[in-house]
Amino acid sequence: MAEQEGSGLQMLLHTLQNSSDKASILAILQVLSDLLSVGTDRRIYYMISKGGSEALLQTLVDTARSPSPDYDILLPLFRLMAKVGLRDKKFGQKALELEALDVTLILARKNLSHSHNLLHCLWALRVFASSVTTGAMLGINGAMELLFKVISPYTRKHTRTIRAATEVLAALLKSKSNSRRAVNRGYVTSLLRLHQDWHSHDVTDTYVLIRHGLLLCLRHVVTLRSGREAFLAAHGMETLFSIAQTCLDKKSMEPVTCVVLQILRQCYPESPLPLLTATSAYTFPAPGGTSSGLPQAPTEEDFEDDGEEEIDKDSDVEAVKEDDDLETDMNKLSSKPGLDRPEEELAQYDAMCPELSCSFEELEPKYGDDLTLEDTLYANHNHIPSAASLRHQCFNREHSSRGRGREDTVHTSILDTVKSGKSRIQPSSKQRHLTNANQSIQQNGLGIDSSGHGTSGTQASLEEAAWDIESISCPRITSSFSNLPEPEESKEVAEKLLHTHTKHIPFHDPHLYMAHAMRTRSAVGFDTMAFPDFWGHCPPPTAQPMLDRKWGVQRIKILEDVRRFLQPSDVINKVVFSLDEPWPVQGPVSDCLRFYSKFESGNLRKAIQVREFEYDLLINADVNSSQHQQWFYFKVSGMRAAIPYRFNVINCEKPNSQFNYGMQPTLYSVKEALLGRPAWIRTGSEICYYKNHYRLNAATVDGASGKHYYTLTFAVTFPHNEDACFLAYHYPYTYSSLMTHLEILERSIDPRQVYFRQDSLCQTLGGNPCPLVTITAFPESNSAQHLEQFRCRPYQVITARVHPGESNASWVMKGTLEFLVSNDPVAKLLREHFVFKIIPMLNPDGVINGNHRCSLRGEDLNRQWLLPQAHLQPTIYHAKGLLHYLSSIGRGPVVFCDFHGHSQKKNVFLYGCSMKETLWQAGCTVGGAALLEDVSYRMLPKILDKLAPAFTMNSCSFLVEKSRASTARVVVWREIGVSRSYTMESSYCGCNQGPYQGLQFGTSELEEMGAMFCLGLFILELKSASCSHELLARATTLLNADVLDHYLQRCGSSSSGNSRSSEVDDEPSCMEEINYSADSSSDPEPNFTELDRQIQECAFHKDEEEEGTGWRRRSVPQ
Repeated sequence: MAEQEGSGLQMLLHTLQNSSDKASILAILQVLSDLLSVGTDRRIYYMISKGGSEALLQTLVDTARSPSPDYDILLPLFRLMAKVGLRDKKFGQKALELEALDVTLILARKNLSHSHNLLHCLWALRVFASSVTTGAMLGINGAMELLFKVISPYTRKHTRTIRAATEVLAALLKSKSNSRRAVNRGYVTSLLRLHQDWHSHDVTDTYVLIRHGLLLCLRHVVTLRSGREAFLAAHGMETLFSIAQTCLDKKSMEPVTCVVLQILRQCYPESPLPLLTATSAYTFPAPGGTSSGLPQAPTEEDFEDDGEEEIDKDSDVEAVKEDDDLETDMNKLSSKPGLDRPEEELAQYDAMCPELSCSFEELEPKYGDDLTLEDTLYANHNHIPSAASLRHQCFNREHSSRGRGREDTVHTSILDTVKSGKSRIQPSSKQRHLTNANQSIQQNGLGIDSSGHGTSGTQASLEEAAWDIESISCPRITSSFSNLPEPEESKEVAEKLLHTHTKHIPFHDPHLYMAHAMRTRSAVGFDTMAFPDFWGHCPPPTAQPMLDRKWGVQRIKILEDVRRFLQPSDVINKVVFSLDEPWPVQGPVSDCLRFYSKFESGNLRKAIQVREFEYDLLINADVNSSQHQQWFYFKVSGMRAAIPYRFNVINCEKPNSQFNYGMQPTLYSVKEALLGRPAWIRTGSEICYYKNHYRLNAATVDGASGKHYYTLTFAVTFPHNEDACFLAYHYPYTYSSLMTHLEILERSIDPRQVYFRQDSLCQTLGGNPCPLVTITAFPESNSAQHLEQFRCRPYQVITARVHPGESNASWVMKGTLEFLVSNDPVAKLLREHFVFKIIPMLNPDGVINGNHRCSLRGEDLNRQWLLPQAHLQPTIYHAKGLLHYLSSIGRGPVVFCDFHGHSQKKNVFLYGCSMKETLWQAGCTVGGAALLEDVSYRMLPKILDKLAPAFTMNSCSFLVEKSRASTARVVVWREIGVSRSYTMESSYCGCNQGPYQGLQFGTSELEEMGAMFCLGLFILELKSASCSHELLARATTLLNADVLDHYLQRCGSSSSGNSRSSEVDDEPSCMEEINYSADSSSDPEPNFTELDRQIQECAFHKDEEEEGTGWRRRSVPQ
């Protein structure tokens, strides 16, 4: 049947090409039109494969070259050609070879006074011009001059034809040779005048699409430097800036506004950042040199994009798809390479695993048997509860369990907090309100402390003592406040402040924090602490919803940038803070904000006052690097209350951000903390993230083309006058905070039940110890049987914070640590059956010095796992060595998981490794035996999908990419042989599914996720084939049997999640669609459907001479 259909179609096409009978030709054209007007595009592609394009083009040439061209044939032929030509990538080349280009141009010139015939010719030219090569040939043959005869000033006649002409011209100007020709002939000025004329006369916005077509022409011309120069010389910036202001509030003018902004951004002169050098303001003499070269001064060539050659996206050569970075080499996927070091070196890690060899007496805690119950700090006495009750701990001063007997019966478990109908979060609610009256807090009013007691006396003391907030906000790292600057009264108040600290923040002590901060070594020798890290943080009583994006906010900000260029006299342009210039750059009394960032994890390089309440901020590159500007953390003071201040972080590097989708930066107010509300909160309005006009010199990115920077802009209204506030990319978590937390944890555990050991994995390049934590349960006794059980427990290995800017990973780790040492029955069982080896911060130096991604050598440590070196990447070298050691003695971990943060996705999810899924995704065909694989790698994410409110299986991926070959996840899977090797990613933003849908993550939710991960490990063990009957029996005894059975069944049910496609960066492109880049290369030009619609409508309405009644602007979908 298919052969018969093919032969029938070929017969029609053959007859069409060779017949001279008008009736026969019209009949065939009608049959083909009817055939292609129904069904899908498959019919058109089938006709193309049978020579349909060539038949139509040959018929056109033969008919047009007759002494008297018959338009009864030509018009339906043009319509059919347009329909077919849009789908044939080689149509332009075929038309060129058959001389159809010249024929069509001749027909168009003959019909300049006959609008209906001309319209059909223009449609054919539009299809020809879709090929850049053919478009360039049309330009050589005078097509643009022809079109400028058709595109007239404003008129209500022949608007279909004028619109079609603008679309053809826009397509022709995609060719750089045509754009160059347009510049040389002065068409830029002509296009501006035409657009101005149509804009000023089209008061009812009837012909928006004609104005849009003219703008697209300009859009293509200004991609050339000569085009931009001509545009600027014709005062195009001023003209379009004025037009944009009139269109900005009209959603119906979306096509015009979008292209106007693209042109303005394209023509805004590119410039280097206002910095002395792109390299970091901080340096460190790292061994072996650094991974980045020195930048060179940018030249005009760095910003030029005026190539000579034509690039034809629809060329004859089919585009070759890349393999999406998927690893398809079976040897690399299945092999297990040997050790990357001498085997005898592994012996050194025996000292980090004393639990494998030491006797019970040697494992006794250092506190000894005389430790009293009162000597420990049971801050997390029973269990890790839900996010809501984590907040309860902070805002209820009576939470401490000091003195509470250790034999108390536990009535609740973490199982009460998993995804279920009992969730404390209402899915439809945007906020969670605590039900306990003692937890109430007046967020907007002052005078109420965290326990509900009045603080009028505190407020009065603030006023009477006139505390030096500036000094208190960044105390010096000393054993006391004695080194604080004048006035002397401030010292006394600060001393009193320290001694009267309420100490109601779980697992935090400012005295202890200061002691650890004194021992922390930074590349530049920080001598001050940030008040939030020193004082502590309590989660606010309610979760904060995602910010609703204001419509048009990004366009307003882009126009404000353009205004700076057009009206430079309005810009103050005053440097008020800089790490590169002598300090201070501003006096003690100033009419501007004061900035500071020289403290642990701080990152702000420069602040420039733009207007009275607006500042441009530049963040520092990673130490010994010129890249990775994303993390920021700085202090700002000297503000006025109730005034919106705008901050523009102008040197961000990532191409998109969750700041475009509801995420807010975080703020900590010193005055709020002193009034009893020490909390990091989400803040900011009118937030957007977009590409700006600053450009990175090609020399700083290994010779690649200079890349653009991006602006994060947001407005903040501060709660107090003359406050000191800290702003950060995300909730900060410093190295000193970790060390303080670990020490308090060690003091707070029950030493007769919890084996908690803190070792130093190694010294970092900066001279800081990298902590290694071991958590398990003591053996029941020192009998041989109990010691054997103790030494045979399987291992779980968890790491975090290899990327310093991913502070959310540390909050998740904090929840994991606190849960594992708690009295929750699940935690008890986990300790009794596993040994947890935890490296909570793999990159201490990067965290300390405010890096976003790198070590002190300026390299991404999560790309160094293949061949780390002890003197260059010590933490990675020894972490991998420890894993090799465990594997060499037959104790490889059951699960390895590396905690990360994600800047472009929501929720929490896992990346794992699967040879089978990778090969299937890549379309590789291999033998069935080669595809045999243990599918248990999917079990843990499926469990977490059922348990954890923030987790989603739908974002999980198990593909192995070539670019990930040197990451922890892939190396541990491939070399150590851990099938359950994961990266767990937590969003900086929040959730778009589940109980937390529409909410931003707070520290409570992140800590809860850390506890839920442990619960997932517990359920995973219960469901495994190797699970002992003893563990099942004890789990049933300690936990409610019905509840346990419910969750075991629930976690075993099928999951709707499946493996995602390959993602080629640690932060893949955002899945949510938004045109955040004002100079996007994709043009909103007519697609197949739109041109098909025009052709079909014309076929039924041949009387085209409308007087403003037809072919008007179509409604723009919002």
